[in-house]
Amino acid sequence: MTLVWRYARLPPLNSSPKPCANSVTIEKGGRAISSINYRVNEQIRAREVRLITDTNENIGVISTRQALQLAEERGLDLVEVSPNTEPPVCRIMDFGKFQYEKRRREREAKKQQKVIEVKEIQLRPKTDSHHLSFKVRDARNWIREGMKVRVRARFRGRERDYPDIAMQRMLEIAKDLQDVAVVEQPPLMDGNTMLMVLAPAPDKKK
Repeated sequence: MTLVWRYARLPPLNSSPKPCANSVTIEKGGRAISSINYRVNEQIRAREVRLITDTNENIGVISTRQALQLAEERGLDLVEVSPNTEPPVCRIMDFGKFQYEKRRREREAKKQQKVIEVKEIQLRPKTDSHHLSFKVRDARNWIREGMKVRVRARFRGRERDYPDIAMQRMLEIAKDLQDVAVVEQPPLMDGNTMLMVLAPAPDKKK
């Protein structure tokens, strides 16, 4: 029997960095750490790095092995934070805590994002004043709650030949709501419809 040995060719340590996988899991002290877009500890392939410590001390350029040893002595991780520089910049940190704080900041930022809901009322050029009053009432309530209101007038058949009627209706709606709203988008034709957008007046949302 003839045995054939196959050798896997490894890339050189100083080869150009390759993108990390979207999610790489490594172990530290028996607990899993999720690595996203960062090379951590033994994943760092450069021979030398520019090191910044956990106390923001700039050590300068040292070998990656030395940097890993310093991080290990402090019970922390070596994280490649700037892979595209020469040599790459690495920082000593608690990577698990770093990821936790990053996710927490993202959650807080998401909570602070104000999403403004847009409601819509629809009418026809021939909508009578009685039915229009109900639509204006609904729009007023939504605007007081901080929402925007899109007013849509639909045209059918020969109604498209008389856009001035719908325009007049929309101007009446804007006038009726001027105590709580401002016209964010004036009436404009869009195909077979005319659109106007009302937004809460800055100091009259309540």
